[in-house]
Amino acid sequence: MTHPNARFGLSAAISTPFDAALRPDPTRLVAHAKSLLANGCDSITLFGTTGEGASLGDRERAVLTKACVDAGFNFRKQVLVGIAVPAVETAIAQSKLALDMDCRGLLVAPPFYFKGASDDALFAWHAEYFTGLGAAARDVFLYHLPSVTAVPLSVALIGRLKTAFPKAVAGVKDSSGQWSNTQALLAAHRELRILVGDERQLAQAVREGGSGAICGMANLEPAKMARLIDRAEDDASIRALVDAIVKLPVMSAVKALIAHRLRDPQWAVMRPPLEALDARQAASIVASYESIMGAKAA
Repeated sequence: MTHPNARFGLSAAISTPFDAALRPDPTRLVAHAKSLLANGCDSITLFGTTGEGASLGDRERAVLTKACVDAGFNFRKQVLVGIAVPAVETAIAQSKLALDMDCRGLLVAPPFYFKGASDDALFAWHAEYFTGLGAAARDVFLYHLPSVTAVPLSVALIGRLKTAFPKAVAGVKDSSGQWSNTQALLAAHRELRILVGDERQLAQAVREGGSGAICGMANLEPAKMARLIDRAEDDASIRALVDAIVKLPVMSAVKALIAHRLRDPQWAVMRPPLEALDARQAASIVASYESIMGAKAA
């Protein structure tokens, strides 16, 4: 499914809160999602990298998804679902559940457990995935995140997949952090929605034909991120904050700042094997945030 020149807008790669027993907390998630959607986000993306999606089991995913349904979210417009499992059968099952709920789209990571896979092998995995979804396959965003998956999606492989499955491949989320890769995607696959994960490169990408972002920074500054996309103008404060966050474990830093903004320390909890920032790190990133944004806790 191609979307020439279509605006995707801003989707928050929403963080997942956990309670004291390390169970996903649907009440906190829904409240956070409502705030993001009311303050600049066009949609949320459940179970992405920032949401620790690979740490969540099927039952936990179902609990959080049902909470979003019960909260009245418009899934067709407001909810994308992340898929990050190497087993193609599980990827298909999770995707079918999300599509049955009429989600806006799917953010699909490559099979990350097995390293060194060739383009031919990765094409075969994706072909099995799309074939398994059958006629239901639609609005899939291929997820290029080599720093985490260690399984890159080449520009050529994306071309093969969009040609073989034109009704299913909607776009690419490029979280490589390499502007040269984003440029290559924009040049070769302009008919797809090219999304950018590195907020520091987002305005330039939009100026050159990018459609928007699925990003973690939207958890913290949805209004600023929405303006950045709408105006295609760089924001020095966003760049500075990202620079500060990437010096620390990124997901933990984002959650520490959510906890700070919401005055809710429970938000800082990470699902093992990830760890929360220590007190020194947390104080440092909060100080950086307030200095950069001139912000106080919400």
